[in-house]
Amino acid sequence: MRKPELAAAVADKTGLSRDKASEVITAVTDQISAAAARGEDTTLIGFGTFNIRSREARDGRNPQTGATIKIPASKTVGFKAGKALKDSIR
Repeated sequence: MRKPELAAAVADKTGLSRDKASEVITAVTDQISAAAARGEDTTLIGFGTFNIRSREARDGRNPQTGATIKIPASKTVGFKAGKALKDSIR
Protein backbone atom coordinates (compact mmCIF):
# COMPACT_ATOMS: atom_id res chain seq x y z
CA MET A 1 0.00 0.00 0.00
CA ARG A 2 1.37 3.38 -1.01
CA LYS A 3 0.66 6.73 0.62
CA PRO A 4 -2.23 7.75 -1.70
CA GLU A 5 -3.94 4.41 -1.06
CA LEU A 6 -3.41 4.79 2.69
CA ALA A 7 -4.78 8.34 2.59
CA ALA A 8 -7.88 7.11 0.73
CA ALA A 9 -8.43 4.34 3.32
CA VAL A 10 -8.02 6.80 6.21
CA ALA A 11 -10.38 9.27 4.50
CA ASP A 12 -13.04 6.57 4.05
CA LYS A 13 -12.73 5.40 7.66
CA THR A 14 -12.70 8.87 9.30
CA GLY A 15 -14.81 11.00 6.97
CA LEU A 16 -11.89 13.34 6.22
CA SER A 17 -11.12 14.45 2.70
CA ARG A 18 -8.30 12.62 0.93
CA ASP A 19 -6.16 15.77 0.98
CA LYS A 20 -6.68 16.24 4.73
CA ALA A 21 -5.95 12.54 5.38
CA SER A 22 -2.74 12.88 3.34
CA GLU A 23 -1.74 15.92 5.44
CA VAL A 24 -2.34 13.91 8.64
CA ILE A 25 -0.19 11.02 7.36
CA THR A 26 2.56 13.46 6.37
CA ALA A 27 2.44 15.10 9.82
CA VAL A 28 2.72 11.71 11.56
CA THR A 29 5.66 10.58 9.43
CA ASP A 30 7.37 13.98 9.88
CA GLN A 31 7.08 13.69 13.66
CA ILE A 32 8.44 10.12 13.66
CA SER A 33 11.35 11.30 11.49
CA ALA A 34 12.03 14.28 13.76
CA ALA A 35 12.05 12.05 16.84
CA ALA A 36 14.47 9.66 15.12
CA ALA A 37 16.74 12.59 14.19
CA ARG A 38 16.83 13.53 17.90
CA GLY A 39 17.68 9.92 18.80
CA GLU A 40 14.31 9.25 20.44
CA ASP A 41 12.19 6.12 20.08
CA THR A 42 8.58 6.44 18.91
CA THR A 43 6.12 3.89 20.31
CA LEU A 44 2.62 3.42 18.96
CA ILE A 45 0.92 1.10 21.45
CA GLY A 46 -0.29 -2.05 19.72
CA PHE A 47 1.42 -1.15 16.44
CA GLY A 48 5.14 -1.05 17.18
CA THR A 49 8.24 0.93 18.04
CA PHE A 50 10.55 2.88 15.75
CA ASN A 51 14.05 3.11 17.22
CA ILE A 52 17.60 4.07 16.29
CA ARG A 53 20.07 1.24 15.80
CA SER A 54 23.83 1.65 15.56
CA ARG A 55 25.97 -0.30 13.13
CA GLU A 56 29.65 -0.71 13.94
CA ALA A 57 32.38 -0.01 11.42
CA ARG A 58 33.34 -3.09 9.45
CA ASP A 59 35.34 -4.35 6.49
CA GLY A 60 33.57 -5.08 3.23
CA ARG A 61 34.47 -6.03 -0.32
CA ASN A 62 34.01 -4.16 -3.57
CA PRO A 63 32.10 -6.72 -5.66
CA GLN A 64 33.65 -5.51 -8.93
CA THR A 65 37.31 -5.55 -7.89
CA GLY A 66 37.31 -7.74 -4.78
CA ALA A 67 39.25 -5.03 -2.96
CA THR A 68 38.71 -4.69 0.80
CA ILE A 69 37.03 -1.44 1.82
CA LYS A 70 36.23 0.13 5.17
CA ILE A 71 32.53 0.63 5.84
CA PRO A 72 32.11 3.40 8.44
CA ALA A 73 29.89 3.17 11.51
CA SER A 74 26.36 4.37 10.89
CA LYS A 75 22.93 4.71 12.42
CA THR A 76 19.69 3.37 10.98
CA VAL A 77 16.03 3.29 11.93
CA GLY A 78 14.62 -0.02 13.11
CA PHE A 79 11.06 -1.13 13.68
CA LYS A 80 9.82 -3.72 16.14
CA ALA A 81 6.21 -4.80 15.64
CA GLY A 82 3.90 -4.66 18.66
CA LYS A 83 1.87 -7.60 19.93
CA ALA A 84 -1.42 -6.48 18.35
CA LEU A 85 0.22 -6.08 14.92
CA LYS A 86 1.91 -9.49 15.21
CA ASP A 87 -1.37 -11.11 16.25
CA SER A 88 -3.27 -9.50 13.36
CA ILE A 89 -1.02 -11.06 10.71
CA ARG A 90 -0.94 -14.57 12.14
